[in-house]
Amino acid sequence: MAGMTNYPFQTPAIFVSQPFGDFIVAALPARLLLDTCYSDRLEACLQPDGSYRLDGSQRRLDDKRLKEIGGFIDKGSASFPNSIILAANYSEGDGFEVTDSKTCWSFEPTGESNLGVLTVPKNGKLAAIIDGQHRLFGFTAIGNPARMDMPLVCSIFFGLPKPYQARLFATINSTQKPVSKSQTYELFGYNLEEEAEEQWTPDKFAVFIARKLNADSESPLAGHVIVPAENDFSMTSASAKRSGSWVVSLATVVEGVVRLISSNPKKDANKMAGEERYVGLKREVLEPVDLHKAPLRELFRESNDEMIYATLVNYFKAVVLCLWKDAKPGSFIFKTVGIQALFDIAKPLIASAVGDRDVRVEHFKKKLEKASRIDFSHQQFVNASGAGRTKIRQCLEFAIGLADADDNKEAYQFYTRVLRS
Repeated sequence: MAGMTNYPFQTPAIFVSQPFGDFIVAALPARLLLDTCYSDRLEACLQPDGSYRLDGSQRRLDDKRLKEIGGFIDKGSASFPNSIILAANYSEGDGFEVTDSKTCWSFEPTGESNLGVLTVPKNGKLAAIIDGQHRLFGFTAIGNPARMDMPLVCSIFFGLPKPYQARLFATINSTQKPVSKSQTYELFGYNLEEEAEEQWTPDKFAVFIARKLNADSESPLAGHVIVPAENDFSMTSASAKRSGSWVVSLATVVEGVVRLISSNPKKDANKMAGEERYVGLKREVLEPVDLHKAPLRELFRESNDEMIYATLVNYFKAVVLCLWKDAKPGSFIFKTVGIQALFDIAKPLIASAVGDRDVRVEHFKKKLEKASRIDFSHQQFVNASGAGRTKIRQCLEFAIGLADADDNKEAYQFYTRVLRS
């Protein structure tokens, strides 16, 4: 087969920090980008002869423009000095962030100023195109196959929730080239105008909840969430280290909240778009799902946002009492993998609480206090590396009775090793 990319692929990259958020800049060959990138409307599919075919049920790109770009790429004067903007590690299928370390794109600093190495572990559609899709998909219309190896400058964001992807796209195109609000909605599923709360899609709602959890002084997460936009209320990763505190990304909290109300936020967003393309429907049009799959789904469909927020605050207040209060600084329960695991375990606990119509702090405390013996600073969690989220979740499940030794003997042995004596 002509022209293949060898994976894992690694290349030098530069870390950049700006008010909107952090990203890295790297030069990636067009072939790799066609293998791994997608827009909400279409993707490039590799053919047996090494060429690419565009595929997608909502194809809206300008075919004439693609051919013109392809012709330009074939010429000796071909040049694309401006960057293609990507949001890495988001699943094309359901819109969830992907956290598997074997699959995810990653950036590893080398210790030299802001330099590092970008790794793309494998072929797979894991990078959403925020801006530059015509430039990239223009390579599907070239006549010279050698141009597939042409490096393209890319600005790559990690952990950038979908509403912020839309906001970045709209900002770029409103300041550089006018783009209609309808087009922005079509690309990303979000209106630029403020919508009524009952028309918020699950991930847009989750951003609202995550920001509120970060800004509300009564919230256990207050000040601990890095918001990818300039503000005066959230702590940065650097300032957190200096103060001995901890922070997680907004995306971590958004993903956790979304999973409590939707098993497929992309499908839900499409459902709420309705037949009249740019007129959003209310949440009540979403189908009910099993309580244990999305325990806050019905409250979301009813627009009972206050109860959803109170439930989350009470859950994390119980987390403070049982798991955070006596944890050592730097414990894995404060790291991204720990917060992810806490949201994982929140699903069955909140399902039980909603079923019992009891979402008080005390209800969650009775469940979680059994896990207070776990030492989340134990060296075993360091050795767990990329599997840390799974290990922490399994330990919590064993502690609170959601699993036993017969379910996974190896995981249970790990659990017994990290218990405090």
